[in-house]
Amino acid sequence: MKTALLLQEGRATTHLALPLLLAHLLQSSMGLVDTIMAGRYSAVALAGVGVGSSLFFPCFVFLLGLLTAITPLVAQAHGAGALASVRGIVQRGVLAGVTVGIVLMFLLRQCAFILAWMGVSPEVALVAEAYLKAVSWSMPIAGCFFALRGGSEGLARPRLSMIAGAFGLLCNVVANYVLIYGHFGLPEMGGEGCGYATSLSFLIMVFVLYRLQVRSALPLHKKQRFPTAPVLAHGAHREQVRLLQLFALGLPIALALFVENSIFSLIALFIARMGAEVVAAHQVALNISSYLYMLPYSLSAALTIRVGFHLGARRMLAFRHAVFSGFILATLGALLTAVFIFIFASDIASLYTNDVAVSSLAASLLLFAAIYQLPDSIQTVCAGILRGCKDTRAAMLIVTLAYWGVSLPLGWLLGIREFAGLAPGPAGFWISLICGLTLAAVLLLLRVFHVMTIKASVPTGRVCHAAP
Repeated sequence: MKTALLLQEGRATTHLALPLLLAHLLQSSMGLVDTIMAGRYSAVALAGVGVGSSLFFPCFVFLLGLLTAITPLVAQAHGAGALASVRGIVQRGVLAGVTVGIVLMFLLRQCAFILAWMGVSPEVALVAEAYLKAVSWSMPIAGCFFALRGGSEGLARPRLSMIAGAFGLLCNVVANYVLIYGHFGLPEMGGEGCGYATSLSFLIMVFVLYRLQVRSALPLHKKQRFPTAPVLAHGAHREQVRLLQLFALGLPIALALFVENSIFSLIALFIARMGAEVVAAHQVALNISSYLYMLPYSLSAALTIRVGFHLGARRMLAFRHAVFSGFILATLGALLTAVFIFIFASDIASLYTNDVAVSSLAASLLLFAAIYQLPDSIQTVCAGILRGCKDTRAAMLIVTLAYWGVSLPLGWLLGIREFAGLAPGPAGFWISLICGLTLAAVLLLLRVFHVMTIKASVPTGRVCHAAP
């Protein structure tokens, strides 16, 4: 493999990944801001927002995963020069996102029985339920935003979503300040205010991103302005079939992300029985870990675009260079974040809370997060490569095996049952996460090499899809 070509592809991937990273960091910073500002309000508010987020986030990433299918579809259409089909892909995505978002909104508003079943303490459950009802309004709005974002990112214009994310974060900070503490004559809502702030922020992001896309003259909003138009117009059957194809590609991605994040949510709910201090410490460690996860996730998204574009253009050699440059960048990024966590664990924890016991426990949990940076980065990048190849079902099965087959039962044994002499507590759950992430990384890496072997056997000018 020629080093010059590898460096060239690495630069192209980095050029895409940096604005994607900023966009994702800005969006995920809303959760960071929620956690910090709720923690400054009270430990109960922090615990309530943390438990509520553990139920909200799997639904959120399910919606995100479903609409992630828009990015490789648009990228391959872009690579093939079929820009006329891009508009229809995005409009179908908006329709799917808003519809599924409304369903998820009603589901989130019925989660009180789950909190009772998991034995969450009454004061924490009260805040969590109020937070869930407030943040549920964001789901259909987020569905629209993810569809629009997938269109601009698939056309290699990630800066638009980065700008929209900046406006969303600014709105979130101001809204949290006003709603949590009750300024300007509004009632003091505590943790519930975080939910309303998130919903308002997504509304701002949709408006800003739409206006930016129109001003940039992207082929997304011309002619048919309403997402329902293709379905109601002549040829409705053909459009419905294409909508089903979007679901067929996006549903495995959504389920894979749901499985992965549901493990974190289930662990948070198990830990909720251990008291507000343990819940708060776990939430701090999980929040900073999720924040740093944006680095491999952004690289994964960039690789989805590059791989999809090369396959659409039938450039198999460039496809291979994109894959290997992605692995190099993922490894370097993981090592940097691991070192960062090891050095600054105590300082990071102290930013979230003034409670010494919570800060100390959170710092110890962050050390486990540092260990799993490398396998987490590799498995995330592999998933992005497979999405660019429109090979999503295998990743779903692998992630299900790794997390529900390994992490969940092992976490129950180590975190609750005093298995292998380890005292019950949150550390056992974090050890189980390391094991699950490592297994997922190995299996997904093997799948990527299998797909590359199939692509390499196809002459330039033809494109095949990997066997499911």
